[in-house]
Amino acid sequence: MLMVSIIVPVHNAEKTIDRCINSVLNQKYRDYEFILLDDGSTDASGAICDAYAKKDPRIRVVHKENSGVSDTRNQGIAMAQGEYLQFIDSDDWIAPDATKFFVQAAVENKCDMVIADFYRVVGERVSQKGSIEEEGILTREGYAVKMMQSPADFYYGVLWNKFYKRSIVQKYQLSMDQSISWCEDFIFNLEYVRHTSTIYALKIPIYYYVKTKGSLASQGYSMKKTIQMKRTVFACYNDFYKDVFDDMNYEKRKGQVYRFLFDAASDGSVSPLSIPGNYKLGNERTRVSEGALEGEGTFFDIYRERKLQEKLFDIVALRNDLTTVDVKLLYYLSQSHENCTSKEMAEILNISKRELSSSLQRLLSKEMIAVPEKEKSHSKNAMKEKQPENKPKTNKKKYVVTHEAENVMSEMLFVLCDFEQIQYEGFSQEEIAAYEKLNEKRKRNIQAALKA
Repeated sequence: MLMVSIIVPVHNAEKTIDRCINSVLNQKYRDYEFILLDDGSTDASGAICDAYAKKDPRIRVVHKENSGVSDTRNQGIAMAQGEYLQFIDSDDWIAPDATKFFVQAAVENKCDMVIADFYRVVGERVSQKGSIEEEGILTREGYAVKMMQSPADFYYGVLWNKFYKRSIVQKYQLSMDQSISWCEDFIFNLEYVRHTSTIYALKIPIYYYVKTKGSLASQGYSMKKTIQMKRTVFACYNDFYKDVFDDMNYEKRKGQVYRFLFDAASDGSVSPLSIPGNYKLGNERTRVSEGALEGEGTFFDIYRERKLQEKLFDIVALRNDLTTVDVKLLYYLSQSHENCTSKEMAEILNISKRELSSSLQRLLSKEMIAVPEKEKSHSKNAMKEKQPENKPKTNKKKYVVTHEAENVMSEMLFVLCDFEQIQYEGFSQEEIAAYEKLNEKRKRNIQAALKA
């Protein structure tokens, strides 16, 4: 059986469908089928899908009369043969490691659903969005409590930041409700979660969501129709909590459950998506230009190796609400070395002194690093002693990694294994041993030359 079925409904998306399709074809994970459902497009969308299908046997294209996104998704689910279901909208796209991370999280943790952070794209700016603060496994009840805190949030409501078991969808005959055109994804998710045991929250943004749809009012719905749809959605939401909690716990949380009505009342959209902090699109992850990838010479080799390491460190940073600089600095401080000045530390890590200072303060505030007590005492005594006027300041301070950083350090070990595996792909054990021996000799030669 195929591992994943990726389902994309397409309707008049000729301007964005290339980007969407290419993001799937560029996935690092390869064991999937790709179902493109042309929902009665009147532009070139259908022809574009057919052209891709001729080049890649994993792509299946269906041309159908326009029946709306819910019915189209239902047809995609009925066609699917994968163990898991993944959904994408035709005006959005996914990160190259999206499906890989979904599969890893679901299989390694034996979970019924995975929910991931995502990027919201507005023009040339991108912001990270996520509501569950810590990565890890949640029970159905734990997920319900988290959702109660932000009941009308896209993070919980949509399909595309989630990974589903097809067996659960089949067993309980779950489908998209075609009678409503607001929160139909959310109702599907509520019904699905009812039948889950464990859910994995993935703290890595894997999806690029481009906001294009308006509110219910802007879609031309009457007040009567809008109220009717909201009542339908709230009834499903309320029933979900009655099912998940026992009577006593439901009564205790009833006020929080009814909060959904207020959160969804503003404009009929499932999420206001007010996200602090944003980046220029393309700067949210470590990237390397085509020119730098193809460049020849020592400087390009050193640059590419550093960028690959940073790209892998990005993953650890995203999981733990850190920056890539924070992760690099933690790794540096965990290694055995003589104390260096701040300037030397910054140069070794290829960052500015300002970035170093900010990162040190962040890690100290998170208690992931600390200054040893004897170092603090030494610093106080040094301040009391009068320094000779002609003696240069060395600005050296020792930091140690604390137990608060244990999770980050353990994740870093896995990432460094990936780093090694990528570098040695296709090498035999004898070739690896010979390379490491020669590289050690090369390293000693460089050290000796710098000492001279």
